[in-house]
Amino acid sequence: MFSNRQSSSLLSRLGMASLLGAALFSTVLSAQADTVEVPVGSQGLVAEANILRGKKQEFVTAELGEPLSIQGPVGEPAITRWEYADFYVYFEYERVLHVVKKHHG
Repeated sequence: MFSNRQSSSLLSRLGMASLLGAALFSTVLSAQADTVEVPVGSQGLVAEANILRGKKQEFVTAELGEPLSIQGPVGEPAITRWEYADFYVYFEYERVLHVVKKHHG
């Protein structure tokens, strides 16, 4: 078997390895993804978003024409998405919630 000196040395090395592993693991856990925030003004649809927010679907159709496609309604409250060439219009029931610029990447 191991002598006291060998077992102490072995335990010491195992302890150090455990500490190093824990330090590495905590470093990995503390690393975070960068958060990219794009101000609404940079999206280029501020005027449309402000004009449309809270308006009914009939108003949107009169202002922008018929959408390219309609998805929904889904969930409760009912959310519907209308697709236009450069953006999406999201409705809660019949009222505009958000206007979101399409990502063309």
